[in-house]
Amino acid sequence: MDLFDNLSPLDHRYYMSNQELAESLREYLSETAVIKSEALAEAALVKALAKSGLCSHEIAKEVLEAAKVITPEEVYAEEEKTKHNIRALVNCLRNRVSNVAKPWIHFTATSVDIMDSATSYRYKRVTEELVLKVLIELEETLIKLARDNAKVLQMGRTHGQHAVPITFGFSVALYVERLGSRILFIKEASQKLTAKLAGAVGAYNASSVVVTDPLQLEADYATELGLKPADIATQIVPPEPLLDLIHGYISAFGVLANIADDMRHLQRSEIGEVFEFFASTQVGSSTMPHKRNPWNFEHVKSLWKSFMPRMMTIYMDQISEHQRDLSNSASARFTGEIIAGLCLATDRLNRVLARIRVDEEAMLRNFNQSAQMVIAEPLYILLADAGHPDAHECVRKLTLESGQTGKTLWQLIEEDEELVNLLASLPEKQLQVIKDPTKYTGLAAAKAELICDKWEGLIKEVKR
Repeated sequence: MDLFDNLSPLDHRYYMSNQELAESLREYLSETAVIKSEALAEAALVKALAKSGLCSHEIAKEVLEAAKVITPEEVYAEEEKTKHNIRALVNCLRNRVSNVAKPWIHFTATSVDIMDSATSYRYKRVTEELVLKVLIELEETLIKLARDNAKVLQMGRTHGQHAVPITFGFSVALYVERLGSRILFIKEASQKLTAKLAGAVGAYNASSVVVTDPLQLEADYATELGLKPADIATQIVPPEPLLDLIHGYISAFGVLANIADDMRHLQRSEIGEVFEFFASTQVGSSTMPHKRNPWNFEHVKSLWKSFMPRMMTIYMDQISEHQRDLSNSASARFTGEIIAGLCLATDRLNRVLARIRVDEEAMLRNFNQSAQMVIAEPLYILLADAGHPDAHECVRKLTLESGQTGKTLWQLIEEDEELVNLLASLPEKQLQVIKDPTKYTGLAAAKAELICDKWEGLIKEVKR
């Protein structure tokens, strides 16, 4: 099939921007990956049977070799006959092994013993080998951005309005913390994914007929896949571990979208504090040659809008009637797209943030628009500390008078003998934040560095 004949935009549009990442994702999330992982699960079962003494290790090796060369084409062709995906896989494996090995393929297993275990195997691998890798790369980019700008003055904003001073590094450090917490959550969740070999209703009915210790057989099977067995299951593994992992993906996606939103707004014409890298041949508008749109950040936000609502489907798949129904048979096949979307968005955001331009002059210009008003907070605090009985109301009225007369708060203070006398009792160091609002940044710079130190250490632990 031609690339542009694919139905999903993931395949024909978004993979084009990073084909190396696309190839990596296919290793875990493609239909080829699904079938190969299920074939490996069948081989893991035979190896566990060999360990229990039911069949020989030579048979286990033979089945493993067959599992390595199985193709989606032959399985799908067989499924046209069987109308059952796992029975088709089993038949194809049986066609590739000797008669002595045939009986042990799928022995005592039900289909979902293979499917759910293979899904856990794939999602654990893609999380630990790819998802965490790209998230950590973005986290490291954010740490560098926060450190480089730890002392760069910026006006803090609440409700879209100028609030009190911070530093740009401090605002970035918040995302270092938020994304870092998601990285730890995702890693922990991936380690809780489980396998099962408990049969049609989870009670080990089939295996208990022929195996002395079905629980040990299940544990050996899970170990072969790098997993732990579920403590109890029905025909399916309990859905909560996978649900938690997907929640980790989606909540991390939300952090990305929030970063993208903030950076997009900081590029507004009237703010202009940061800018995306713009290639010399890049076009911002088909009709306005001067436009330089923050499209990469908008792209990340748009991907989040597409994939975030799919969490509702994951929650709906949490429910399965009695020991199992098939109401997730179609919906669960789309779960991998959430992982792909997250990785693509993370890679895009990392690349653009690594080349972001921070305009310190614009930040100072914007700061100066409100510099004389933001001293209202420290003024109120210092007046209260000096004993003023209603400092907040006093300063509120001064801000109104400042707006009406055009005089600065400091000018109005100097005209009020009572306020001058109260402030005169305070140390000069405290008064400096009123006289020079650029000094009223609190612990912003120190906190930025502290958060960066914290996550540099934690990320090293995650990488181990």
